[in-house]
Amino acid sequence: MSFDLPPDMVRRVDESDDALFYAAPRFVAHIDDATREAITEVYRSEIAAGADVLDLMSSWISHLPEEAGYGRVAGQGMNLAELERNPRLTERVVHDLNAAPEIPFENDAFDVVLNAVSVQYLTQPVAVFRSVARVLRPGGKVLIAISHRLFPTKAIYAWQALPKRACTVGGGVPRALRSVWRHRDARPLAAGGRPSVDRARDRTLRPRSDVHGPVAVERGPGPR
Repeated sequence: MSFDLPPDMVRRVDESDDALFYAAPRFVAHIDDATREAITEVYRSEIAAGADVLDLMSSWISHLPEEAGYGRVAGQGMNLAELERNPRLTERVVHDLNAAPEIPFENDAFDVVLNAVSVQYLTQPVAVFRSVARVLRPGGKVLIAISHRLFPTKAIYAWQALPKRACTVGGGVPRALRSVWRHRDARPLAAGGRPSVDRARDRTLRPRSDVHGPVAVERGPGPR
């Protein structure tokens, strides 16, 4: 299934080079304490000990629980100083996904891919999540945390102009990205097999009432 967002949906107020916008490090929390705690709690329940994790569009905070032990924790971001300040990362790469949506990691490299309150900045989100499907191991998970807080000049039009539920399914991730997860979930099937989705594994974790962000976390397909 092919799905691409209309060009107008991914345009931005500021179309200048993203490397310039992110050149100076920002050592600030972009969401409040309760929202960060909610994301960490989801990670605690969804990510198994020893898992290899990719923190996509990372910064100096990954929201991973401090007590948890993982394998490889790679961080891709736009500012090296922010990535170097992040104590949970075991490896770091500066890479502009808007300029080059192919994620710079090998196939089947990770058990879990995270994206915390940053998906609204992707100008080629379908291409990026196709690449996520490539680096994710069969049966892996994609955890995307979504907040209404953003840099308005750099967030794509779809996240600012459409009604909140018009561009999402179940209050969560855009339909195009779900199609990528469906493709990945079907990957182990024999050639010519019909893709299918177990919707029980594809659910939205609803915002908590005590979180002021607000935030919703979407979970991709998990183990079969």
